[in-house]
Amino acid sequence: MRLTVFGATGGVGREVVGQALAAGHEVTVVVRDPARLPETFDARALHGAVRLDDPAAVRGAVAGRDAVLSGLGSRGRKADGVAERLTGRIVEAMEAEGVRRLLVVSAVPVGPVPAGEPLVDRLARKAIGAVLAELYADLTRMEAALERGATDWTSVRPPKLTDGPCTGVYRTVVGGAPRSSRSISRADVAHAMLGLIDDPAAVRQGVGVAY
Repeated sequence: MRLTVFGATGGVGREVVGQALAAGHEVTVVVRDPARLPETFDARALHGAVRLDDPAAVRGAVAGRDAVLSGLGSRGRKADGVAERLTGRIVEAMEAEGVRRLLVVSAVPVGPVPAGEPLVDRLARKAIGAVLAELYADLTRMEAALERGATDWTSVRPPKLTDGPCTGVYRTVVGGAPRSSRSISRADVAHAMLGLIDDPAAVRQGVGVAY
């Protein structure tokens, strides 16, 4: 497939690019700072790198692609609307070019609380939500903007991210979240995103992923 990956220098984005290249896909990366691209990426396998703050280049990067994947998000607790704002630029470019399939990273707390969630997990969710309230508010606005748009989006919602390996063994719930969603590796989030590209059940849905 011909893929474009936004946020390729972030934890999830790096994994998406690496796994996509390993699977033989053609990959274009879009980053805020090309100098931060990992040296481990085979430059000959990458279709190109463009800057996110160049609207014409972003349109060119998504034109004719089979799917667009985004690992964009805040690098800290101060979201500053980055997910909503940058994802909006992607959607505008995709709509202008007639490209439909979009997968983004969100977070489990943005979705509904699973039925029968244990009390300890409910309390933990509430405490984490208070600490990261600005970040989750930004992701909530991002998802609301996706719902208003015309793309065939999927919002992948992980809990706490770790630097563990790609296992390919995790739970997914379309339209919700697995009970007791506590952690998942960035590598497995990337694995899930790539696996959901061709899943019609995930179109215009949030998908919770967790171990």
